[in-house]
Amino acid sequence: MADETENNEEISASAPDAGGASAAPDWGDEGGEANERILNQDEIDSLLGFDLSEEEGGERTGIRAIINSALVSYERLPMLEIVFDRLVRLMTTSLRNFTSDNVEVSLDNISSIRFGDYLNSIPLPAILSVFRAEELNNYGLLTVDSNLIYSIVDVLLGGRRGTAAMRIEGRPYTTIERVLVQRMVEVVLGDAREAFEPLTPVTFTLDRLETNPRFAAIARPANAAILVKLRIDMEDRGGRIELLLPYATLEPIRKMLLQQFMGEKFGRDNIWEGHLATELWTTQMDVRAVLDEQQMGLKQVLDFKVGDTLMLNATPDSLVELRAGAIPLTRGRMGRRNAHIAVRVEAPLTPHARQAVQRTV
Repeated sequence: MADETENNEEISASAPDAGGASAAPDWGDEGGEANERILNQDEIDSLLGFDLSEEEGGERTGIRAIINSALVSYERLPMLEIVFDRLVRLMTTSLRNFTSDNVEVSLDNISSIRFGDYLNSIPLPAILSVFRAEELNNYGLLTVDSNLIYSIVDVLLGGRRGTAAMRIEGRPYTTIERVLVQRMVEVVLGDAREAFEPLTPVTFTLDRLETNPRFAAIARPANAAILVKLRIDMEDRGGRIELLLPYATLEPIRKMLLQQFMGEKFGRDNIWEGHLATELWTTQMDVRAVLDEQQMGLKQVLDFKVGDTLMLNATPDSLVELRAGAIPLTRGRMGRRNAHIAVRVEAPLTPHARQAVQRTV
């Protein structure tokens, strides 16, 4: 009896827990209907391919990896990088004239980001300038950080060099500070217009200034955008300007931004186009003169014998249709010229024939 009890204890210890994930399915009573089991959160995360330990390490897999996948790289728009390089050169000159100081503008990086993530990452306080791209019929965002705001105010109001700009945190920007920053933003937008000019004319118009990112929303949080970070140094002062353009804003000129160089034509070669057109004009084609057409049953056609006569609904004065394959070209009258049967053209080339020739060429 003792041995039998020990065996029963071993069997019960080795049996899987009925409430666990590996428990044998309970098929219910004799009706054969299985009892449904509700998955717990760990099993759902495992099914989706998401592990909390992986989240802490910044790595995601499964469906969450698809949803949160990296956006399309800006490198797919090579011409955009050239435009922003041109913008840096223009801003260096215009801001030197604007501040009467030694200004150096540098391009930190160009990246893709979700619009909602960018709004949440803006360090406050800052001034957000919402501008409109008139020809593209959409908006963009230009952010000026606090360091640059105080530096610009200090420079424009005659602050001495070598002294750090005085910053008073925790207060809203004054009207004077907002007006001075607005003037600088208008200068930058003017340079942006000139930077896009060789590619396509785009007019950037300042719409409003905001200090709360919630009021500067110009796209949905999940929408993709291009973020350009510019560094502005004025000797011992300076700050950052961030230019954000949603992909929806750039969509009308996306084909232009895909160019590897200015004026590139995709899939077209003028030399081969001219050569092909020349060869097509010298191509020989067969033209058929159709006197009449009739529709007959297949049985009647199969009963044709040598010597049968087929009556046509055409008279000596009927017009003959000239065709190239299945395309009707024109009409004419049949006659004789010397020892040859001829057709004299009586009508101009049909519109369908002209369109077919244009499509061919």
